[in-house]
This record gives sequence, C-alpha cells and structure tokens, in this order.
Amino acid sequence: MMPKHSLLEKYARLAVSKGANVQKDQLVVVRATTETKELVREITKAAYEVGAKRVEVQWSDDYVSRHGLEYMSVETLEDIPEWKVVQTQHFVDEGACFISITSPIPGLNKGINPEKMQKASMAQMKKLAFFQSHLMGNKAQWNIVAAPNPVWASKVFPNDETDVAMEKMWDAILKACRVREDNDPVKEWDDHNDTLQKHNKILNDLQFDALHFTNSLGTDITIKLVDNHIWAGGIEHTTEGVVFNPNIPTEETFTMPYKYGVNGKVVATKPLNYQGNLIEDFWLEFKDGKVISYGAEKEEETLKNLVEYDEGSAYLGEIALISHDSPISNSNILFLNTLFDENASCHMALGRAYPMNVEGGIGADDETLEKLGANNSMTHVDFMFGNEDLEVVGIKKDGSKVQIFEKGSFVI
Repeated sequence: MMPKHSLLEKYARLAVSKGANVQKDQLVVVRATTETKELVREITKAAYEVGAKRVEVQWSDDYVSRHGLEYMSVETLEDIPEWKVVQTQHFVDEGACFISITSPIPGLNKGINPEKMQKASMAQMKKLAFFQSHLMGNKAQWNIVAAPNPVWASKVFPNDETDVAMEKMWDAILKACRVREDNDPVKEWDDHNDTLQKHNKILNDLQFDALHFTNSLGTDITIKLVDNHIWAGGIEHTTEGVVFNPNIPTEETFTMPYKYGVNGKVVATKPLNYQGNLIEDFWLEFKDGKVISYGAEKEEETLKNLVEYDEGSAYLGEIALISHDSPISNSNILFLNTLFDENASCHMALGRAYPMNVEGGIGADDETLEKLGANNSMTHVDFMFGNEDLEVVGIKKDGSKVQIFEKGSFVI
C-alpha cells in the first residue's frame, strides 16, 4: 500500500532539494530497483522541476541479480563489460549528482556460494574504483533514501498481513525522514542539521586522541583517532562548495579512526544485512587496528567474506556517535537495513575512510591519505554496536578524560 500522493511528493522533493541538492542544468542519475518505481517517478519529476538537465534512471532487480549469481560462471561474473565503465565515467565527466533508492530483500541470496558473490563484487569494485573515490571524496552530490517492498516489510513486521506491513513500513520510513502531512520537511532538516553541526563543533574543538567504549554486552574497545581529525554529519559540501545531505535519514556525527590504533572487542547490537545475507549476534576483536578474531551465531561465513574482502576490510574506516535516545532508536523498529539501523545506534565501519574526516583529506591521493592514518579499501560497511548502557570516554593527548556518553546518549 502506497502512502498518500502528497507525502510521496514531499519525500521526493526532500531527496532532490535537501538530499542531492540538484543544481540547475545538472545531470541527475537515479539508481533504483524495480521495487521502487513509484518513488523513482516522483523523484524524476521533482528533479526536472528544480531545473535538472536530464534524469537518467539506472534500474536493477535483486531477483534478476540472484539468478545471475546462481547460474553465471565466476569467469563471466568477473568480466565487467567495458560499456559500464564508459557510462560511469561519462556521468563523472558530466558532473552528475546521484540519488540511490535502497529497497533490500533480506535473505534473498541465501544459498548462493559466498565465494562466488565475493569474486563478483570484487571484480566490479576494482573496475569502478574511480567512482567510489569520486563519491567518497565528495566530488559530487549524492544521496540515499529508501522505499519498502513486500518482502522487506514482512520481515520487519512479521505478525502483520503484507498490506498492513507495507503501510507500517512506509509510515516508519517517512517519520524517520521527518516527512509528515502537517510539516515542511526541508525546514525540519535545516533545524536537524544545525543540531548535528553543534555536536560536530564540540567534538572538533576537543580533538580527542582516542575514544574508549564499554557496555554490559562485552564491548570494551579503544579507538585512536587520526591527528587533525574532523567530525562530520548531516550536511556535507562538495569540492565545488555545493551543500548536500548524503543520507536521509541521518542522526550521526562521525570521524576517522587511525588505521593501526584500534584495540579490544566490539559486540554488534543489531543484525547486518550484507550481500543479501543476515549476519546475526556477531563480534569482532581488534589488535593494532586489525580484526584478529570474530564470530557470529548466524552467517559467520558471510562475516568472514566481509572481513577478508581485501586488505583494508579488516580495519576500520569510520566511527560514529548516535544517542540511543533518538527518533529511530525510540521507534523500537529493527529495519534490517543499515541506512536506518545505523542511525539508531553508535556504529563503526570496516573498510575505506572518508577523506573529509581529516584535515587536508579532500582531494588527497590514496598514498597521502594512508600517511595521515586513513584506511583504504574497496568496501565500506557499517555495523551497529550502541545500546542503552554504552559508555564513551574521550581521552585527550595529555591523558585527561572527558565523559561523552552516559547510558547510551550524549552528555556533552
């Protein structure tokens, strides 16, 4: 069941004007699955209404993709057609912005050979590595929003009929994104961004050397931060100075860990949907930055594939702080999707770091970033570890300590 058309229009306009902040005469690339066609149509219209030069929609279908993974040979999966590279390079050269609509189908790839999936993913990432660097270096505006599908909705609301689950899912997504019939979501996002910027300023002024995380579940981990790190969250700026919101929704303020400065154990507090499989009840142990051991109650092989994706996937690229007392957390809904679940909980990411999270990082090459302490990888995967009794202590370079979180939420 779709929400009222007026709400869908508001949501689309939010993605276009506050998310990607489409500029006049700009090429807009919408990446979406066939599950999300209604929202794609509204976003396309909204983009043209603000002056987009052209809107290109790149469709995909998760069921078709699964068939490909099942029946194609590894050699074929690893043979990425050159036209895909040329097309992506064209979008980059034309100065396009990118809007992605996520609509996962949890568990769809269960039974597919994990090694086969890994090789297919790795081949594509290698061939299009320039594009990941382009986006993560903020050389273009990009934005991710979500739309439900019946399978996803039924997983999140398993006790409801499909129509009811879809209605509840739409309601939960729109509320998380601050889209209601009686409000101006763009104005609310301006106010929300101001709040996130205040958190960023406090943390940037303190310039902690490290953060120590503990909770009752067994998390006890110290994360050293790179020198001259920058906390960010909410709005971001392209290298040309265009303001955009990459994630809608978002509640996080995040920065860059020092690649070799992570020690201790972290216990995940929410499942992770990775490559179509749900990793549940997992933990990771780090020494000198690297994952040295791990375990999971379900899909441990999938977790292994993530940790061993490439050299950098066993190291952290992001640490993010989010109060347990926040809108998505308070909804008590497990979305089974990182875009939402990461904003209900403190999280960290295995893989590539964002250049904007260190002074001098924007525009720097990989070698320079590595010298600054940044992790480099072809992947970047967030997982959640925050809960209601998480304690976070900031450690300054002189050894003094400042309490950042008590009982799961900000106290500074």
